[in-house]
Amino acid sequence: MSAMTAATPREVSFDRHPDRYRHWTLSVDGPVARLELDVDEEGGLFPGYQLKLNSYDLGVDIELHDAVQRLRFEHPEVGAVVVTSAKENVFCAGANIRMLAASAPEQKVNFCKFTNETRNAMEDATEHSGQVYLAAVNGSCAGGGYELALACAKIILIDDNSSTVALPEVPLLGVLPGTGGLTRVVDKRRVRRDRADVFATRSDGVKGRTAVDWRLVDELAPRRDFADTVRRRARELAGAKPAATGIELTPLRRTATADGLAYDHVRAEFDRAAGAVTITVRGPAGEAPADVAAVHEQGAGGWLLAMTRELDDVILRLRTNEPELGTWLLRTEGSADSVLAHEEVVLACPDDWLCNEIAHFAKRTLKRLDVTSRSLIALVEPGSCFAGVLLELALAADRQYILDGPPVGDETSAQRAAITLSEANFGRFPMGNGLSRLASRFYGETEHLDWLARERNRPIPPKEAAELGLVTDAPDDLDWADEIRIVVEGRAALSPDALTGMEANHRFVGPETLETKIFGRLTAWQNWIFSRPNASGSEGALRRYGTGRKAVFDRKRV
Repeated sequence: MSAMTAATPREVSFDRHPDRYRHWTLSVDGPVARLELDVDEEGGLFPGYQLKLNSYDLGVDIELHDAVQRLRFEHPEVGAVVVTSAKENVFCAGANIRMLAASAPEQKVNFCKFTNETRNAMEDATEHSGQVYLAAVNGSCAGGGYELALACAKIILIDDNSSTVALPEVPLLGVLPGTGGLTRVVDKRRVRRDRADVFATRSDGVKGRTAVDWRLVDELAPRRDFADTVRRRARELAGAKPAATGIELTPLRRTATADGLAYDHVRAEFDRAAGAVTITVRGPAGEAPADVAAVHEQGAGGWLLAMTRELDDVILRLRTNEPELGTWLLRTEGSADSVLAHEEVVLACPDDWLCNEIAHFAKRTLKRLDVTSRSLIALVEPGSCFAGVLLELALAADRQYILDGPPVGDETSAQRAAITLSEANFGRFPMGNGLSRLASRFYGETEHLDWLARERNRPIPPKEAAELGLVTDAPDDLDWADEIRIVVEGRAALSPDALTGMEANHRFVGPETLETKIFGRLTAWQNWIFSRPNASGSEGALRRYGTGRKAVFDRKRV
């Protein structure tokens, strides 16, 4: 067993703050922010490797994720973000090879997935927040380092006759660029297919005028003019943003025990024997903000933002720290009317920068749930508040069960389960395929979607929810406990690998986008290739990299 695998801690934390970054420096000067990468070689998240040449691991990316998020909420005045290196002659060497070679398969998967999500968040900030990312490549830029640059809207490469951009994974490591490199080269940068083929099979990369001509970078700048060129381009990209005052993303309040996680609005309860976790999201307890000004006054304490931050954190922690809890039971508690009142204030004002950011954060968190390799089962019970934005949790699930009857164990109660559609369910939170979860559920059924649109803003009872196709089944209170138990036990009896492949195939219907390619096509193949002997075997390229010995490949292609 490798040192990294053996030493993996039970808990990886995603709590970060710029004051305590170990690998990045974030600075803001008016409309331009600067993110400088200066990786601490001894600062790996796990023992057993050094992060040389600005190579990175999950810990480096967690800091980047935090910075991207904080720039959107705490610095809305920023219009351009320069991503560069604080080291001379090296931008970023990409993902650390020793870390990858020693990682268990699930660690590779989580690393690639989270890194993809962070790169996508940079592009989302450019598109929806007006924070344009500019890569100032001031040295050699290889593998994941170039993939970091590819996530930026513009790339400036230093023209010093030595600095190159490269995707050397195929020739050197026997794997693929795992964070969207191949896809972004041809789909985003529109590099011609034959040139992309040459580029991705050259270990030494491409530099200078060829890199510009092939569209691998946008611009060259000689060393003497590099800093001035970057400053000028950043100011041009930033433009003139309206004056705005950000809000502080205060630390989350979280209690972690061996049996679960508890936040103000979210809790996760572990059932290790069943291989399951129950995630319960509580609706708002107080009155909805009266107007947009009140949303700003609440800041990070407002229900929709606070709940989304907690849900995002619990998804990340469960994915990374609890890989054997393969079935997630999604529940809600509270008033549907209150959920709709809170979401309406935010979603009705997309031109307000904070309301816009909250909505897009909720979108990104729901997308994170979509690509999570877990079986998702929604349980709609009396007292639930699956309405609007919280109904998206149920629509993201692989199955939905609604209790048709009184609460289990309380036959005298008049309380009944229901779900409520709102405008939020018809496109405000698109999936990676660009469709709403309803449009994905009823793909190509335009008339049915029109029918559902007419049923908005009213409680839909169990039998009607089943007739409308919004739930999988509606067991009564006598069968409820046994039905859910059988579902959970049935899931635990199946191959987790097969389930992950099946679920991912079912969740993303319809058009293929850059995002679905990255997660579906590239990441799936990347992680399969990572597990093959040609890459990870004792004589594979990952194991022999840097030893002076060539990899021994099984030559069969199937």
